[in-house]
Amino acid sequence: MRARGFRVDPICRVLTEQGVQVAGRTYRNWKTAGPSQRTVTDAYLTDALRATAGTPEGMYGRRKMTPYLRRQGHRVGIGTVDRLMRDEGLSGVIRGGNHRTTIAGKGDGHRRAPDLLDRDFTAVDPNRKWVTDFTYVPTWSGFVYVAFVIDCFSRSIVGWRAATIKDTAMVTSALKMALWRRDHDGHTVTEGLIHHSDAGSQYTSIRFAETLVAEQIAASVGSVGDAYDNALAESTIGLFKTEATARDSPFLTGPLRSLEDVEYATMEWVDWYNNRRLHSLLGHIPPVEYEAAYYAQQQPSQPVMTQP
Repeated sequence: MRARGFRVDPICRVLTEQGVQVAGRTYRNWKTAGPSQRTVTDAYLTDALRATAGTPEGMYGRRKMTPYLRRQGHRVGIGTVDRLMRDEGLSGVIRGGNHRTTIAGKGDGHRRAPDLLDRDFTAVDPNRKWVTDFTYVPTWSGFVYVAFVIDCFSRSIVGWRAATIKDTAMVTSALKMALWRRDHDGHTVTEGLIHHSDAGSQYTSIRFAETLVAEQIAASVGSVGDAYDNALAESTIGLFKTEATARDSPFLTGPLRSLEDVEYATMEWVDWYNNRRLHSLLGHIPPVEYEAAYYAQQQPSQPVMTQP
């Protein structure tokens, strides 16, 4: 404030004459005062935002970043997160377009089951409705196909399989993994499960139908060429393409050269997706946490023991 030998008060008088109302005492209080609470809070939040760089959580936009920071113990609103992310030049990843992999089954070997979901991708319990689909990932050695099985209740990916051939064996293996995982976790699939897919030849083949019958699973197939009939699976695959296999994905350690690279990235992404990724439709908690809360509510209450 002091310049060329002038003291604070004369400078403040000149500024006041020029229309800038400032008193010497005001300047001295400002100079000796510490940073405001907002400045301190912003600094902590900015550090937390910077810490997500290079991590899967760094892909969050402001709507998911806000509950993520709250789960880290920060008391913050979406407006503050929006402002700080803009200041830091941060933004969430944008999902890419859809890629068609479905080839409708034809002939006697591919009989279509009815659509049992009718675009209702909600479920009141786990293991009531599963949706499935697959996509392709370009690698240096050619296309790798990845199939997923998703539980409509929690959006959890219960099974997946990567292969270089998009055949019935690939989608069957994904289903087998889902059944094994549920059994391994102590939540064995019982009769009444609906398995929904598009009209791809892999899912309408007699061989796959026999697998469903053997497991007492009801087959459900959407119409040909209509993504809305399998919207949940399409959405999950869109996330996979954007978050796991895009060039700047935090799950990649280098270029995708082969099947093994895709398998490793998929494994890491599915683990994060199920155990740590926040899902807005679940109240911004991960699928595993959502299912754990459900099963905890199903536990019978223990009677209170009293002394005779």
